Amino acid sequence: MSVTRETNGKWMSQVRVKDWTGKVIHKKKRGFGTKKAALEWEHDFLNKAKADMKMLFSDFVDLYFEDMSHRLKESIISERYMVDKKILPYFGKMPMIEISATDIRKWQNKLTAYRDENGKGYAPTYLKAINNQLTAMMNYTVKYYDLKENPCTKAGSMGKSNAEEMQFRTKAEFEQFIAAVADKPVSYTAFMTLYYTGMRVGELCALTPADVDLDNAAITINKTFQRINGRDVI
Repeated sequence: MSVTRETNGKWMSQVRVKDWTGKVIHKKKRGFGTKKAALEWEHDFLNKAKADMKMLFSDFVDLYFEDMSHRLKESIISERYMVDKKILPYFGKMPMIEISATDIRKWQNKLTAYRDENGKGYAPTYLKAINNQLTAMMNYTVKYYDLKENPCTKAGSMGKSNAEEMQFRTKAEFEQFIAAVADKPVSYTAFMTLYYTGMRVGELCALTPADVDLDNAAITINKTFQRINGRDVI
């Protein structure tokens, strides 16, 4: 490990270390404006390489999703999006070992109090999903990185698992609606299928001819459709 000053007045850091798998990593980074900045980068890099819980939350996120990408389906990309937008901005610069139940509750309160320009906050089910994601990540550190305890457990949850109220169209309302698209065969078929089967939109979009058995009046649902980072994913 070394930090040296280069001829252009910038600082460079070189690190050679074994990571937590035993693999030797050699890393060089140039262009630091100060020696302090170079040392801070070196410190964070070493903690991440050794999977030390002194690493920043932002570094842990990279390790977590790298590991999970080998075990979970592609929809994990949407989970990463949630983490980047709702969790990283608050905890990104905090060392993992220093994140406390108090920090978790302050973060929860901030999200719960959020209101957009129309005065609307996040749905309780969405808040629950965000909280579940952080809880899962912290459980991962307890299991694999020997973090003493999950601070989310002590902090408690936020949001609700189920929406308090769901809006349903009555039969009369649906019949009035479906009559308006009766001259559009594709739309008519799609909405009739959704209404009378309870199928989800993503499941409908993923159907293939092989899934529809007209002889036995049966539809097999075994996949779903998502739009992830501009790509269609089944």
